[in-house]
Amino acid sequence: MKEPSVKEHKRLLLIDDDPNLILLVKDYLEFRGYEVVTAENGREALDLLESDVPDMIICDVMMPEMDGYTFVSNVRQDDRTSWIPVLFLSAKGQSQDRVKGLNVGADVYMVKPFEPEELVAQVEASLKQAFRQKQQPGDGSDSESKIQVPFDVHLTQTEMKVVQFVARGLANKDIAKELNVSQRTVESHVSNMLGKTGLNNRTELARWAIENQMT
Repeated sequence: MKEPSVKEHKRLLLIDDDPNLILLVKDYLEFRGYEVVTAENGREALDLLESDVPDMIICDVMMPEMDGYTFVSNVRQDDRTSWIPVLFLSAKGQSQDRVKGLNVGADVYMVKPFEPEELVAQVEASLKQAFRQKQQPGDGSDSESKIQVPFDVHLTQTEMKVVQFVARGLANKDIAKELNVSQRTVESHVSNMLGKTGLNNRTELARWAIENQMT
């Protein structure tokens, strides 16, 4: 069955404290057929999510009142919103910034300045992936619906402990307290496991751990 156009009736939540970027991205996405709702920071966006759940979130990282990391952590901890694809837009382009963004639950991390066409391509790819996941059986009985990783993945004892906490929904700072290590150490373990498994983010890592009864 052919996938429907991902642009049909798709509502995007765009969050950024730069009004010029909001105007530019909103106009570009609306021109491409999307409906765009905007917010100036994470706190305002959470208020919007109380009454309106979008098909995708595009979010800045550094914002007043509530930054993107805190906002996305809240999104991932709520069953109503945990499935929503999230794309980070950030001026911070170092590898540790990308890793942190993916670790907190973003699906895509793009660095400003960016090409509008690339943004649209990432939005479309994320929406298609979300559509395919919704089409898959939710009981895990179909092997094709399960997270796929290399068969020879080996986790250290510490990584096993970390992934068990990830599967329980704990944030990196909380895992650090449980294991009596630094948050940076936990982030490093999560990054290593993403590299070993080929998974994209903590959400997939948690799902893989649950499906394979690691918890």
